[in-house]
Amino acid sequence: MTDPKRTLTPDEIAAAGLTDWRQLLTGISARFATGDFATGLALVEAIGAVAEEANHHPDVTLTYPEVSVRLVSHDVGGITSRDIEVARRISEVSAEADVSAESQQQTEVELCIDTTSEERISPFYAALLGDKSVPLWFQEPGREGPELPAADPPQRWHLDVWVPRDEAESRLQEALAAGGRLVSDAAAPSFWVLEDADGNRSCICSTSGR
Repeated sequence: MTDPKRTLTPDEIAAAGLTDWRQLLTGISARFATGDFATGLALVEAIGAVAEEANHHPDVTLTYPEVSVRLVSHDVGGITSRDIEVARRISEVSAEADVSAESQQQTEVELCIDTTSEERISPFYAALLGDKSVPLWFQEPGREGPELPAADPPQRWHLDVWVPRDEAESRLQEALAAGGRLVSDAAAPSFWVLEDADGNRSCICSTSGR
């Protein structure tokens, strides 16, 4: 992990041993349970000092009970050793502040539209959503992953729900126990296709096997 410009693989990120952090779709993320706003604000200031020292700046969200942090190297479009190093320093300053990480139940949702006309419709959704932080994926049916039976009734939209690789199977079982049905596990552990009681489909996704 010495080249700061090289994008790391999911297996390399998992091997880094970042116990507070989980890889989802767009970076590595951590949630720190501050319990109150003042503690959270102090932690944000400490994270800011770490970021300035490293000249590598995370996305930080402060709410009353927690601070959420996401790291990614935007210049290379992936996770690098720079993110790993900053993640370790952020974990250190949170421990020094006696703030614990809540590593479980992290989720990132991607909106997916099944279409063969990406070039024709993507400008509309770019204008409609405006905010580039909303993950949107155009997918030609049958092109990505296993060939699946058509949804009945036909479905154009589905959710890709990204979870940490070590939580994917437990999330799958929770969804099945809540009334879901497994449509396909042909691409597992990269993703499972589920549907609700009305036949609406979604995917549980992880970085495993990618």
